[in-house]
Amino acid sequence: MSYEKRGKGPRAVAAMLDGVVKPAFASHGFWEAAVLTNWAAIVGPALAAHSCPEKFGRDGSLTVRVAGGHALEMQHLEPVVLDRIATYFGYRAVNRLILRQGPLPKREKRRSATPAPLDEEQKRLLGDTVAPIDRSDLKAALESLGRAALGRRR
Repeated sequence: MSYEKRGKGPRAVAAMLDGVVKPAFASHGFWEAAVLTNWAAIVGPALAAHSCPEKFGRDGSLTVRVAGGHALEMQHLEPVVLDRIATYFGYRAVNRLILRQGPLPKREKRRSATPAPLDEEQKRLLGDTVAPIDRSDLKAALESLGRAALGRRR
């Protein structure tokens, strides 16, 4: 799908985003903004929880800030991280990692959406559905799941 402007009229936001985002990332050395925005998807949530990319060097190096004691682990996992980056991009975008120990920037915690309360009909339906289940732990888990699923439909 092409996001280029065709004739007169409204223009897709995606067509303008590159012009806005690329200069901001380029000032930090991120010619591939996906490294920053998709870091957790690239390296996995365990490594992403203790690291963040800082700068993409022109020589193919990637500077990564690593929290305290996790730098040694990241150093040992460097070949794995490089392979994951190459797999993500489809080519060897990074040749080496430069690790910098230090505190990570504060991350905003995601708020989970609270489901809407169920009406009497939904409560009855949910109760009838889980009534035949004998195991109390399984029944409680399924009730919780049912409340969340039915509450989000509203």
